[in-house]
Amino acid sequence: MMWMQRFFLLASTILAVASAQAQNYPAHPVKIVVPFAAGGPADNYARFLAQRLQEMLGQPFVIDNKPGAGSVIGTDIAAKAPADGYTLLLMSNTHTVNETLMANKPFVLTRDFTGVAPINYSDLVLVAHPSVKASTVRELIAQARANPGKINYASSGPGTPYHMAGELFKSMADVYLVHIPYRGSSGARTDVIGGQVDLMFDAVTTMAEVVKTGKVKALATTGLQRSAVLPDVPTVHESGVPNYEATIWLGLLAPKSTPKPVIDKLNEAVSKIASQPEVRQQWAQQGATPLVMTPAQFDQYIQDDIAKWAKVIQAAHIKAE
Repeated sequence: MMWMQRFFLLASTILAVASAQAQNYPAHPVKIVVPFAAGGPADNYARFLAQRLQEMLGQPFVIDNKPGAGSVIGTDIAAKAPADGYTLLLMSNTHTVNETLMANKPFVLTRDFTGVAPINYSDLVLVAHPSVKASTVRELIAQARANPGKINYASSGPGTPYHMAGELFKSMADVYLVHIPYRGSSGARTDVIGGQVDLMFDAVTTMAEVVKTGKVKALATTGLQRSAVLPDVPTVHESGVPNYEATIWLGLLAPKSTPKPVIDKLNEAVSKIASQPEVRQQWAQQGATPLVMTPAQFDQYIQDDIAKWAKVIQAAHIKAE
């Protein structure tokens, strides 16, 4: 029986230490690795969240942009960080796509990370430079079929929501568009606005204001219902590609084995921020909807999204470029 007493004593000690860590957390600045370029939706919401976490928890939350390789570079850095709660990862559904799209990554999402909290989701909008003749999805489909390979679209890199939205559209609309991958969404957006690239699926939260200036024209949004931010723009679903849907969602991860009390404290803080009426209102005006889940629910959400995109990738024979 002595070994059982020692076991329970050890377990009690570990729990006590973890509880103390959570009570004192954070004791110094926390780094949030953003594996995407500055200026895009992921970076913008990471900075928004970091400022409010700092106000709530009393320590700086510092953004560290590490873009490249379709989010793999920054994600690998976060995966190798100490599991102490002082390095977090800003993820998007790029990560759940990459679990199938990129077989040789140096990490496995569900093996090397644990869910902290989701943040929000938003629709995308398919935009075209004004020089593109098509002004509707049906016109685009007709032109693409008549001129295969002559129309291109930009994305923020392989596996990103912008890329997958384009590949899903190609598959469901039975057209061929040339994919032009960029290192981040800002460069892709700039070149569509400048006319160097024809099209882009971009986050409504970022592109809506550009649409309103007339620098690009909106052909469709990607939710099953019209966007409240661009209510006059039809959905792809109602424009000739039934059941088409693509969104971008964001969340926070931590390296696996980060103490549960720390995870719970961060989840509580993020959930409080996302539930604040002024935050919900501000995000709604941008076209984003808050997501609130427990860590366990978020882990399941991630697993379900991996399975969802695996089916799409395999059925459409999508390859990393």
